[in-house]
Amino acid sequence: MSTDGYAHPERLVSTDWLAAHLSDGTIRVVDVDEDTTAYDQGHIPGAVGWNWATDLHAEVGRDYLDRAALGHLLSAAGVEEDTTVVLYGGNDNWFAAYAYWILRLRGFDRVKLLDGGRKKWVLEDRELTEEVMDYQHTGYTVTGEEHPEIRALRYEMLARTGGEIGLVDVRSPEEYRGERLAPPHLPQEQAQVPGHIPGAVNIPWSQAANEDGTFKSAAELRALYAGQGITGERETVAYCRIGERSSHTWFALTELLGYPQVKNYDGSWTEYGSLVGAPVELGTAS
Repeated sequence: MSTDGYAHPERLVSTDWLAAHLSDGTIRVVDVDEDTTAYDQGHIPGAVGWNWATDLHAEVGRDYLDRAALGHLLSAAGVEEDTTVVLYGGNDNWFAAYAYWILRLRGFDRVKLLDGGRKKWVLEDRELTEEVMDYQHTGYTVTGEEHPEIRALRYEMLARTGGEIGLVDVRSPEEYRGERLAPPHLPQEQAQVPGHIPGAVNIPWSQAANEDGTFKSAAELRALYAGQGITGERETVAYCRIGERSSHTWFALTELLGYPQVKNYDGSWTEYGSLVGAPVELGTAS
């Protein structure tokens, strides 16, 4: 893994690094996905499993765990004051990046992402186990300051679609053009209408990743986004369908390129595409 040129290379760890630190008592590995059968079938030794839908979301309403509940979740994973959490998952870290963003949002900053996620670990034929970890609760509480500045809400999207922000739709071109409501392997549901937010450019999240799931180099990422006018000189908002793919792009823009004003619109198209009267565009950008 080459981290040359990354703004915050410390936010990523390589598979080599993690393999060498699995017995380090200050490291806690967490497998995050929407389908936890992958964890059941084999995971990195010592890792706990988080279900994105049931572990990270509030029981009532569409929002995330508050700081107290997040502290309880981290405590159950054996996290202490000096613990660093390393997240990984499938789909080139879709939901691991989402969990990373949520932890940063709620004020937990001792978190890193495994570059390449489960894909790279498996491609390298590294050790997997089916042992389910059960760590002793530590009583940990989250004490860092929350970071609401990394989250975009719907009122901002309705008020600021005129071009003053860099708006990045990271979904597939088919979703962006309005031909699909979701990736082809998922049910075509949730949003009430197809299309994209006016003024958004389409830079699919996958263009930021290599074949092995790792992030592309800083130079490649900078060229990818600059080619669509996303240079870090203005506020940038990324969105997708439910916020997980846009978290991957948020990570690339924020942690790897160091762009200073990047938000993830986690309501994404599921929310925006169901708002009455919200402006919508179909097809390619004019």
